[in-house]
Amino acid sequence: MKNLLLFTVTILTFSGQAQTWSDDVAQIMFNKCTKCHNSNGIAPMPLMTYAEASPMAAAIAAAISSDEMPPWPVDNNYQQYSHDRSLSPTDKTTILDWVAGGALEGNPANTPPMPVYSSNAILGAGDLTVQIPTYMSKALANDDYVCFSVPSGLTQNRTIKSIEIIPGNRQIVHHALIFTDPNNVEVTDSIGGDCAGPANNNTKLLTGYTPGATPMTLPAVSPLKLGMDLEAGSNIYFAMHYPSGSYGQFDSTKVIFHFYPLGTTDIRQVSADPIIQNWSFGLPANQITNVTAQYPAGASGLPQDISFLSVFPHMHLLGESIKAYALDPVGDTLKFANIPHWDFHWQDFYFFKNIQKAVAGSTIKGEGVYDNTSGNMHNPNVPPQFVSAGLNTTDEMFLVYFHYMLYQTGDETYDMEELMTAGLNEQLVDLESPINVYPNPFSDDLTIDVPTVKAGDIVSVYIYDYQGQLIRKVMETETAINTGLKVNWNGLSDNNASVRKGVYFVSINVNGLNMNKQIVKN
Repeated sequence: MKNLLLFTVTILTFSGQAQTWSDDVAQIMFNKCTKCHNSNGIAPMPLMTYAEASPMAAAIAAAISSDEMPPWPVDNNYQQYSHDRSLSPTDKTTILDWVAGGALEGNPANTPPMPVYSSNAILGAGDLTVQIPTYMSKALANDDYVCFSVPSGLTQNRTIKSIEIIPGNRQIVHHALIFTDPNNVEVTDSIGGDCAGPANNNTKLLTGYTPGATPMTLPAVSPLKLGMDLEAGSNIYFAMHYPSGSYGQFDSTKVIFHFYPLGTTDIRQVSADPIIQNWSFGLPANQITNVTAQYPAGASGLPQDISFLSVFPHMHLLGESIKAYALDPVGDTLKFANIPHWDFHWQDFYFFKNIQKAVAGSTIKGEGVYDNTSGNMHNPNVPPQFVSAGLNTTDEMFLVYFHYMLYQTGDETYDMEELMTAGLNEQLVDLESPINVYPNPFSDDLTIDVPTVKAGDIVSVYIYDYQGQLIRKVMETETAINTGLKVNWNGLSDNNASVRKGVYFVSINVNGLNMNKQIVKN
């Protein structure tokens, strides 16, 4: 009886422990939220520190409870994707319990070191930079959608291995889609505020930017070298979205291309196309309408095996839900994406965790639902009006883009999340820091030296990648024994996997104060 009573008291004591920012919540916010909620991000407030997050606790709880934040509308139970921004049920419960318990800070010395967000190019200067002219947003009460056609100046055909989009003003660039226009037929449209994309089918999508996104870095070393062609003399076409309230602010977004060296062989060509599309539908007022499309249009199916790398569903303001999948010749389903609650403001390329193989004879299918009623809060027309398919945001679209290539044996076994985080030999920006690291760049072992640490200090040393993802906890809330701290990182992740070449950050918390240093593994 005594032991049972002791056990009960222990359980009650444990369950009564409040969640704190330092011990429980900060790392979740760093992993899932601060890519947008930092001082240079598009989110309206930074949430990097307890002082920033605690006054917003009620708003954080409301946004998380309604699944408004973090923005990840695609269904993870349908398919698995790289760089997932969604909160797990445990993460969500932890944050909500923290808010309900009074949003306590805990011991600041236990706060994990912060990720580092740079407004500079992550992948360096690249081989070609194309930039839009300085533009002032007209988004006062309504969002502003504008398009720019800019000559590339490219004098010979090249193959892209990486693309980085750098917003000129991260606080107002909601999204950017980058196309290549080999025939120079597109025109700049920055007047009407409703340009949603190109008007010509030969203008091909390359990639896109959304807040918190990282550069599109295709696998570029054996066994998987992938690339996208960019023709000499092509124009680069920018489709830009600036949110309401950004009126009067200026932007000059640029895109940086990294090419394979001329003469590189064995590059597999990747294409990005709207394989699913329907341009013949209409949406009657005050009705909910289903729209479908498939490829190929006939019953023969795909002529050969295809490897799919990503999926990008696209609708406009009346979209309610969208799904894309493939049916193979025996009727089995290959799942691509299911977005049960479409949100026009949060669109993205969803790169699969593993390459998806569609066998020859498969049919690619898309299903969409549109709500053209007054109950749709995003309906631009009051009262609702008949809407047809078209290029403007007040028209509608039903498209599903894919990055894809011809299948080769073993494609489905590749871990795309690992391969796509492979960096290039980036330029090192050596900013002032009390942290000494050597050698830098490093290959196997890195020494981290912090002479300012004193005996008795509480120290945590974390390694983050350039996406803000935690890679390794080198030290976690340890008490320094001596003056001066010197530790080694062996280039392994917390899972004891060797990390790939690229840019990383050493982030250190000493008694609640943060410092960081950029490093390069080669």
